[in-house]
Amino acid sequence: MIPRKFEPLLFGFFLSGLMSLLVAGIATLRAAGVGPGFLSLWLTSWLTAWLFAFPAVLVVSPLARRLVRSLLQTEAATGSDSKSD
Repeated sequence: MIPRKFEPLLFGFFLSGLMSLLVAGIATLRAAGVGPGFLSLWLTSWLTAWLFAFPAVLVVSPLARRLVRSLLQTEAATGSDSKSD
């Protein structure tokens, strides 16, 4: 098994892979349409996109976490009586 300390790296790996697969597929479909060679074109586009997406996720995710935390109220500000699940 993979040690827990690699969780952010592994999460970024899978997230960037899946998101770039979807985005590359949609972009390839819109640009080239479904036809001969579509799958090959899509996979080539995906691998290129993933090459940039993975490092971008690793760099941008800490910033995104900080932005989200800055938008959320603290537990003290929300009050202990307003718990909703």
